[in-house]
Amino acid sequence: MRRGGKLGLLTLGWVLLLAPAASAAQDGGIDATINEALGPFSERISGIVFWGPTLGETTLPLIVVWLVGAAVYFTIRMKFINIRGFRHSVDVVRGAYDDPNDPGETSHFQALTTALSATVGLGNIAGVAVAISLGGPGATLWMIVAAMFGMTTKFVECGLAVKYRREFEDGHVSGGPMYYIDRMSENFGWPRPLAKVLAGFFALATIGGGLGAANMFQVNQAYAQFLELDFIGSEGFWAGNAWAFGLIVAVLVGIVIIGGIHSIARVTEKIVPLMAAIYLLAALVIIGFNIGQLPTALAMIFTDAFTGEAAAGGFVGAFVVGIQRSAFSNEAGLGSAAIAHSTARTDLPIREGLVALLEPFIDTIIICTATASIIVITGVYEGAGGEVEGVTLTSEAFAQRFSWFPNILAIAVILFAFSTMISWSYYGVKASNYLFGESTAVVRTFQVVFCVMIVIGAALSLENVVPLMDSLIFLMPITNVLALLVYSNEVRDDLREYWTAYQSGEMRTYAEEQAGA
Repeated sequence: MRRGGKLGLLTLGWVLLLAPAASAAQDGGIDATINEALGPFSERISGIVFWGPTLGETTLPLIVVWLVGAAVYFTIRMKFINIRGFRHSVDVVRGAYDDPNDPGETSHFQALTTALSATVGLGNIAGVAVAISLGGPGATLWMIVAAMFGMTTKFVECGLAVKYRREFEDGHVSGGPMYYIDRMSENFGWPRPLAKVLAGFFALATIGGGLGAANMFQVNQAYAQFLELDFIGSEGFWAGNAWAFGLIVAVLVGIVIIGGIHSIARVTEKIVPLMAAIYLLAALVIIGFNIGQLPTALAMIFTDAFTGEAAAGGFVGAFVVGIQRSAFSNEAGLGSAAIAHSTARTDLPIREGLVALLEPFIDTIIICTATASIIVITGVYEGAGGEVEGVTLTSEAFAQRFSWFPNILAIAVILFAFSTMISWSYYGVKASNYLFGESTAVVRTFQVVFCVMIVIGAALSLENVVPLMDSLIFLMPITNVLALLVYSNEVRDDLREYWTAYQSGEMRTYAEEQAGA
């Protein structure tokens, strides 16, 4: 291991060991101390980020309107590329067009799985449960609708990330919304200081989102399911010391992220397909045993989306909660996945955009719908009473058929959380690189802070984690979506050129190019 890696791990170890020790000296225990300190902050920042007009019994946050409106606009602007480009996207992911000589660091498949590892996480398991417990079954429909339009948003932002990424002499790349936002001064005549401020704001928001949503929520819900293991139980040492669980996870995450994008890509391309397959198989088994209730459950999801008396405020409540949880689940419009896709080996940015549009489909339309169907079919959400329920609600739904299933779900949840955290650590590193430079010191500093926040996230209560993670992650689309709107004409023109070449047969697969060489 290089000297920088050893120093990073050594620093990480000392910080993680000393942080909980310092808190332990305070009354109420480590977990209580963390909640008392961050609880009020979580509530205040949530009120600012999700400000909006009051409709009936709920608030319609302007940031939600910003995301949904842009997604619909992009879909129309790109002539429904989310539908007409779907088959070609699958061919690209299969590797038909992979050229090892193209610039970049990862294959199309690795870029997709790295991005999916950040989105296919507890947003699909715990996030869906939160949506239904707060917004009723109807929130599920709005999650799906948002994901359909969000496919195009993903296409736009990830294509731009490849087009405006920075390539270095040693072969590594840095890309993401901060770079194409930065270039708005050159491309559209925006004042240079303004472009820098907007790009810097996005980078700071990415760091905040990575520290809050990507690790605090993930480890928090992984810990909740960890306690469901039969040999752990809800009593004893682990029940009162969430920070200790977070400490172990932090060390494991640290070991992987020290290796950078290549290490992360190797891990995610193996565990993402496996864990998604295991979870979907288990979900299908539960649905199969309750197949008679499936039509009723689906009908309830549809009708409740418009007429349901959700705890969060009827139709508007279901709509708002569904959109929020969809964005948290698939990250369309946030710009986070664009950082992962910017590493893809390709000289055609639009091609990587086509790969990216598959994410919301896999993440939300398939996996989240499976989770929601189980929760609604079993009826466990009825006991939530409008209170925030996370992974424990999903676990209860599975346990109704198999009492032992929470043990399997706990393993899946921990894997989901782990994969999400390692991918988001890379996002935070790249955002830090943009702000503070491409140096080992910058990388190691962020990685240490990231792992410390894992310990804190494990100890927070879900009531404090949910508003905090939402607030931090929803700062990102403020400037990202603005940039996407500015670049929309350029992306449309690039897409038209690419699609014409594809349909005319001018575009050949890598195998065809080799055969004709």
